[in-house]
Amino acid sequence: MKTKALRMYGADDIRLEEFELPEIKDDEILVKVVTDSICMSTYKLVKQGKKHKRAPQNIDTNPVILGHEFAGDIVKVGKKWQDQFKPGQKFAQQPALNYKGSLASPGYSYEFFGGDCTYCIIPPEVMELGCLLNYDGESYFEASLGEPMSCIIGGYHANYHTNKQNYDHEMGIKKGGNVIILGGIGPMGLGAVSYGLYTDKKPKRIVVTATNDEKIERAKRVLSIENAKNKGVELIYVNVKGMTKEEQIKKLMDITDGYGYDDVFVYIPYEEVAEVGDSILAFDGCLNFFAGPTNKDFVANMNLYNVHYTSTHIMGTTGGNTDDLKEALDLSAKGVIKPSVMITHIGGLDSAADTTLNLPNIPGGKKLIYTHLEMPLTAIEDFEEKGKEEEIFKILDEICKKHDGLWNTEAEKALFEYYNL
Repeated sequence: MKTKALRMYGADDIRLEEFELPEIKDDEILVKVVTDSICMSTYKLVKQGKKHKRAPQNIDTNPVILGHEFAGDIVKVGKKWQDQFKPGQKFAQQPALNYKGSLASPGYSYEFFGGDCTYCIIPPEVMELGCLLNYDGESYFEASLGEPMSCIIGGYHANYHTNKQNYDHEMGIKKGGNVIILGGIGPMGLGAVSYGLYTDKKPKRIVVTATNDEKIERAKRVLSIENAKNKGVELIYVNVKGMTKEEQIKKLMDITDGYGYDDVFVYIPYEEVAEVGDSILAFDGCLNFFAGPTNKDFVANMNLYNVHYTSTHIMGTTGGNTDDLKEALDLSAKGVIKPSVMITHIGGLDSAADTTLNLPNIPGGKKLIYTHLEMPLTAIEDFEEKGKEEEIFKILDEICKKHDGLWNTEAEKALFEYYNL
């Protein structure tokens, strides 16, 4: 079977090509990829090429398919897995395999397994690890967003607090506590707010910092303060643009009447942001350095006096596990969380290369690729203007406006119907 795929041959060398997939083996599964959301991690991979730890050294002759946040339909199942999977099933997958100590992962390491393609082959280790998951939701895009949501959920679960009586660690954020998401106005931050409103250990307050009024206003539309209040959470957005570090600390501490924050999530890799987070920790507060820096020598000052006397602590998470992904998929399928708050652009596979290469320079949140479609990357907020010339954007604009300006299942179905996908 032929597939069209975006493949990496080296640093900044990615090509959209059509080629023949080999026939699947008895322990493999052939899938049709429908959606892939582009991750900043893929941009980092493309900039590093062979220097990336997950990239094979022979990519110049055996290029890898990019993309790891993908979902679609199962097409053909090898004999080994026919009792577990059937053609026609909708799937999601956990890319963090960690198979026998290997760093190999879809979108980074495999010649025939990745998300920026029309069809690909899932190797046996994915099924052996339980990383190929059935998805019962209506939309494909929410299944794609299961992976980034699982990273967010993993962060919430991995935080911990201490028990001074027996030194046991209580896992997860502090129930009824103060949560702050520093630099949390991007797609992952908004996903974190969405999950924070529904987690079993619901905080009493979530504070989100940013430096852009326009992005804050969008956040207030898609994750409103009033809606959070109805769920028993005080949601506060704070613009810290132009504030010194000391001014930020005072402003944020005043919100809690000087108590501080039980759980601090640092969502952007800036030294000052990490230091602000350390300075606003409450007693036994946990700082999760969630952001992934590209600088291997990235450091920030931490107050070790507080570590000793007030039990503050720091940890970090990268990625989520399969249980986190299952939780994300279940909550998405039930409509409990809103991963759609992360998406600001959609496009076809023909736009994936330019989007990946220029990802840091494209404003907004997640860029969602429909792999069987040819369409320039288009912001949802531009649908109205584009709709004056192209009918499909007029249709999508009308639908998205009914859903608070968010991408949604109705819009996805309209897209499929219009293009007979």
